[in-house]
Amino acid sequence: MDLHHFVDSPRLWATDAKVHRRVTWMELFFDLIFVAAVAEVGAPLVADFSTAGLLRYSFLFVLIWWAWSGHTLYSTRFDHDDLPQRLLILLQCFIAAVMAANAKEALDSRSSAGFGAAYAGMRIVLVIQYLRARRVPETRELTTRYAVGFGLAATLWIVSAFLDAPARYWVWGLALTVDFLTPWVASKHSLRFPPDGAHFPERFGLFTIILLGEFIAAVMRGIESQEYWSFTAASTAFSGMAFAFVLRWWYFDVAQSASERHIRSKRQAKLFQIWHYAHLPMFLGIGVAGAGFQRMISLAGDEHLKRSEAWVLCIAVAVLMAALTVIGGTSEAAQRRRKQKGYLVGQCAVVALTAVFGAAVVASSHVIVAGGLLVLCAGQTMIGKKAEHLPATVNG
Repeated sequence: MDLHHFVDSPRLWATDAKVHRRVTWMELFFDLIFVAAVAEVGAPLVADFSTAGLLRYSFLFVLIWWAWSGHTLYSTRFDHDDLPQRLLILLQCFIAAVMAANAKEALDSRSSAGFGAAYAGMRIVLVIQYLRARRVPETRELTTRYAVGFGLAATLWIVSAFLDAPARYWVWGLALTVDFLTPWVASKHSLRFPPDGAHFPERFGLFTIILLGEFIAAVMRGIESQEYWSFTAASTAFSGMAFAFVLRWWYFDVAQSASERHIRSKRQAKLFQIWHYAHLPMFLGIGVAGAGFQRMISLAGDEHLKRSEAWVLCIAVAVLMAALTVIGGTSEAAQRRRKQKGYLVGQCAVVALTAVFGAAVVASSHVIVAGGLLVLCAGQTMIGKKAEHLPATVNG
């Protein structure tokens, strides 16, 4: 048997703008696996929708998203679909399932240590992929930096699995710092070999759509928990569906978050990094908001959100709105507009109002809470929509 038919060396994707690249079915399948892991991690948050539950969910969510983002950044640069690569992707999907299975208990539990160890395995697979990509001479220094940085982070995650709290938390923090700084260390080389300007944003757009689908699924689970269909539950559920609809409108049509983003200068490279990292709080906010809406829908007609629950929900929505504002501001279309400072101030004001909205609606009907968040999000979207009509700069 000729193994050359099954094993192939990685290649650098063409940077020619005329080469039209689309997301593959394998990549879409990969995204589905990771969103399913996010859903599993979020299940305990519905039962413990508190500050402690939020901190636990946020930490686990960050690791899942960063694992997905790391693979996505690699696959948008390098082209190879041989048997070893497919086996590595299968292994990453399996590890994501293991991470989700170890995400049910508190952070000081043994299962959380297993979650960190599984994440280390995810990083080791990515290191193997970058070591394979070192065969590409043009990007050897870039791939070496990624392999070393993520390899160091993986080592720290493995060490943390053998430690008890609070020492485990300190090592987690150090490992996360190394993880997040690695792309910045390699940013100089990223300017020479940037991610695909169309493919990379499209992957983020697809992840957003799937995550919004999980948001809708959370609304459905809230509906299922109601024994009798009441006006309160129906109104809250409708507001949840409309909230997801507005988010989709804002992300794709107003903020143009999934539009092409080319890197031809240092300024564009910085904007790209801001766009990339701003997705983390946005995705996190969508996940928390989904759990919050599910909890509101499942409440009986005379029940209300607790003060801490209202705060968690409103802060999460404010964070995702702020992140969307930043993402929209980094788009190529926004960079060509003049006199948009006033609109940004207006959007920031709506974000601040959303953050304090939780204090104003304590002991209020969850219909008011859901409807208020919907109105605030829609208002923010309309401000962004109006900014589209600003005149372009002379250079634009």
